[in-house]
Amino acid sequence: MKTFDLVVLGAGPGGYVAAIRASQLGKKVAIIEMDKMGGVCLNRGCIPTKAVLKSAHSVHELQDMKELGINIEIKGLDGAQAVKRASGISDRISKGVSFLMKKNNIEVLSGFGKIKSATTIEVKTASAVDTITFKDLIVATGAHYKTFPGLEHDGKRLIGAWEAVKMETLPKSIGIIGAGAIGVEFAYFWNAFGVEVHIFELQKHLLPIEDDDSSIEVEKAYKKYGIKMSLGIEGVRAVNNGNDVSIFEKIAGKEVEHKFEMGLIAVGMTGNIDNIGLEAVGIKTERGFVSVNSMYQTNVPNIYAIGDVSGPPLLAHAASHEGVTAAEHLAGLHPHAIDKMNIAGCTYCQPQVASVGYTERELKAKGIEYKVGKLPFVANGKAVASNEKDGFVKTLMGKHGEMLGAHIVGTQATELIHEYVLFKTMEGIDEEIFATIHPHPTLGEWLGEAVLASKGRALNY
Repeated sequence: MKTFDLVVLGAGPGGYVAAIRASQLGKKVAIIEMDKMGGVCLNRGCIPTKAVLKSAHSVHELQDMKELGINIEIKGLDGAQAVKRASGISDRISKGVSFLMKKNNIEVLSGFGKIKSATTIEVKTASAVDTITFKDLIVATGAHYKTFPGLEHDGKRLIGAWEAVKMETLPKSIGIIGAGAIGVEFAYFWNAFGVEVHIFELQKHLLPIEDDDSSIEVEKAYKKYGIKMSLGIEGVRAVNNGNDVSIFEKIAGKEVEHKFEMGLIAVGMTGNIDNIGLEAVGIKTERGFVSVNSMYQTNVPNIYAIGDVSGPPLLAHAASHEGVTAAEHLAGLHPHAIDKMNIAGCTYCQPQVASVGYTERELKAKGIEYKVGKLPFVANGKAVASNEKDGFVKTLMGKHGEMLGAHIVGTQATELIHEYVLFKTMEGIDEEIFATIHPHPTLGEWLGEAVLASKGRALNY
């Protein structure tokens, strides 16, 4: 029977990072994974979707080249090649994670892990069952699609994101149920490659957890692209008819039928908590996720849970940081608790959307005093010169000069948000940004200017 200081169950962006950090701290570590290294994010989520979105963005860039003095004819669009490229990228990076395990002396156990007691876990492969002993355990099993009555995936015509990113033969038309990041990103890719796309959402805007201004900006772009949207509807359900799909939207108490070749159901995720042995040790769960404290400990002190299985925000970068926190805590260090208001959210459609902290509606609901600084990229010299004019930078500043929230929409939004995340994490005040000299001409200079705008001090708008 093998014995380890730490066993990590799941090798996604939370699990493998936790394993590396624990190994750096001198722990003897094993990681259990039943699929490919890197988990859903690397193999069926973050990485392959960003690869196909790059293909989609390239289509739009080529279409705009004439304005830049370059006449190009697009002779064809090969969705299959875009998907194959994405799959190849995932495979390469997965091998890179395997290398990191070897580099950090982490033993990889391939199989399905099930907790048997507070110090043992069973690893089942096709040919054998081994029992492993541990001092500490980190559960990092991720999450899977949610289903609701009338919104069930069948993996054929009614698919989820994992099937969507592997789909080489694109349909002529598709209905997308759910306007969160997954639905909005796939809508962008498929539309760019000639698929007729229609999004259905119960909330009144695309990307409903984002600031309303950000959502409206994306909706304007999607209308320009020809993507249809049914927003603020009363209900929706989908039926696989065999040869096509019917999506029924409920408006004013009546159902309206729309037919498509396929349907994507993207209505949320729930933790992978079933059949992994949580009940054997009495680990508490709530609303489909493992309950944890600020150090990601469960109610069983030597068992931790990180990433999607421990609940929102379901983000790869959050999972990785949670893994570091858990690994350091079990090693006897005293890491800072994660402030979820300092975790950025990113959506990689075009224009991109990135945000950190509160939205305006949240501040209004809480009665928190704030001032808005908002600058459109159409007034930014670098944006105009680069033909990246869509979007804006918006800051929500508190009465003491603290940043309550920030929202960026634009071609480079997901890269620009980092400055604001660092600023919030360091608990900066507006005077510190005023004293920071931003290079010119850049898109990033708008980050400082938007904070100036919140004080009525904008210099270039």
